[in-house]
Amino acid sequence: MKQWLKGNFLNLASHFKAGIGLLFLLLAAACSDSHVNPVPTLKWYVFNEPSGAFKTAAEQCSAAAKGAYQVEIAALPADASEQRVQLARRLAAKDTDIDLIGMDVIWTAEFAEAGWILPWPGKAAAQARQGRLSSIIASATYDHQLWGIPFTSNIQLLWYRTDQVAKPPQTWDELIASAEALGASALQVQGARYEGLTVLFNSLLASAGGSVLDQTGKVISLEKAPTEKALAIMKRLATSPATSPSLSIAREDESRLAFEGGSAFMINYTYVWPSAQQNAPQVAALMGWARWPAVIEGQPSRVTLGGINLSVGAYSQYPRLAFQAATCIASQKQQRLAAIRGGLLPTFEKLYADPSIREALPFADTLRATLKEAAQRPSSPLYNDISLAISRTLHPMKAIDPQKDTARLQKNINRALRSKGLL
Repeated sequence: MKQWLKGNFLNLASHFKAGIGLLFLLLAAACSDSHVNPVPTLKWYVFNEPSGAFKTAAEQCSAAAKGAYQVEIAALPADASEQRVQLARRLAAKDTDIDLIGMDVIWTAEFAEAGWILPWPGKAAAQARQGRLSSIIASATYDHQLWGIPFTSNIQLLWYRTDQVAKPPQTWDELIASAEALGASALQVQGARYEGLTVLFNSLLASAGGSVLDQTGKVISLEKAPTEKALAIMKRLATSPATSPSLSIAREDESRLAFEGGSAFMINYTYVWPSAQQNAPQVAALMGWARWPAVIEGQPSRVTLGGINLSVGAYSQYPRLAFQAATCIASQKQQRLAAIRGGLLPTFEKLYADPSIREALPFADTLRATLKEAAQRPSSPLYNDISLAISRTLHPMKAIDPQKDTARLQKNINRALRSKGLL
C-alpha cells in the first residue's frame, strides 16, 4: 500500500512540474511575441489644448488604426516661444521620441531648413492640400514644398459691444475716432514686446500694401509709404486716450479681460467668444464682430494668419505611420470637433458652411472672408530673429517715429537676416 501511494504521488508531482513548465513556456512565448511586435506609440508634441479636442483626436485615430499605431500626446508649454525652444533643442539633438509636431505656422521655414521635419511626399501632399484654404496651405509651405498638413487656423477679428456701438467702424481711423468718442480705455489692442506686436505691425503693413520681405524671403522689402502708414497708426493708437494705459504690457488675455470688464472695442482672436460665454455671459449677449479694420478705405484688410500644422519629426522611427496619423488627426471629423469643442478654426473651406460649426462660431462667414485674404508672416528660417527685431524696434509704441523707425526697422531686420543662429 505504501509503495502504491508513493508511486502515485511521484506521478502526480511529475505531471504538476510538467504543467508548470508548460505554463512558463507559454508565458515566455507571449512575452516574446509582445516584445517582437509591439504596437508602435507615436508621440505627438503639441500644446495642452484645454477643451480635450486634441486628446479625443489622438484616441479616435488610435482606435481607427486598429493596432497599427497608437498616438500619445506629449504636452508642450503654453507659451509658443517656450514650445519652439524645447522642440528646437530636442530636434537639434536628433531626438527619435518626436514623431508628430503641432507646428506653429511661424516655424515652417526654420524647421524645414534645419532638416528637423520631413517633407510631405507627392500623393500625401496632394491629399493634404485638397479642400483647404490656400492661405493656410501657404503657411505650411516653404521652398515650394509642403512641410505640414494644415490642422487648425487662427486669425483676429474686431469685437465690439452692440449696446455701445451701432455700426462697426470700417477703417482704423474710424475705429480710433469711435473709441475716443466713448472715453478712456474703450479700445483694447496688444502692445507688449512679444510676437503679438509683430503680428499687429505685419497686419497693418500688409493692409497698407507692404511686406517685410520680398517674395524670395531673403531681401527686405519695407516699402516707405506702406511702412510709414502702418507705423503712423501704431503711434496714434499708443497716444490715444481710448487705449489702455497698460498698452505696453498688454497681450491677448489682458485685452480679453478688459473687454469682458466693459471696454467697447477689442482686436483679438476668436477664443474670446467662448471665454465671454463662460466668464461674462452678460457681455457675450452683447458681443458683435466685424472684419479687422482696413488701413486704406475701400481696400480689405489683410490680417496675419496663425494656427497649427502637423509635421512629422525627421528622426521619428515610424515616419510612414506618423504621416498616416497626421492625416487622420487633421481630418474634417477632427477639425469639426476642435471647432465645436475648442473654438479652433478649421482649415477646410467647406466646414465654414457646416451647421454645427456655424452654431459654435456664428461669425464663420467673416472668418472665411478674412482667411481667404490673410497675410503671411515673413517666410524665413530666421523668422524668430526677424520678429524680435520688429518687436524690439517698435516697443513701446508711444515712442514710434514713423520716418525714423522705418529706417531703424530696415537696419535691424537686415542684421537679423545676417544671423546664423536658429535659436
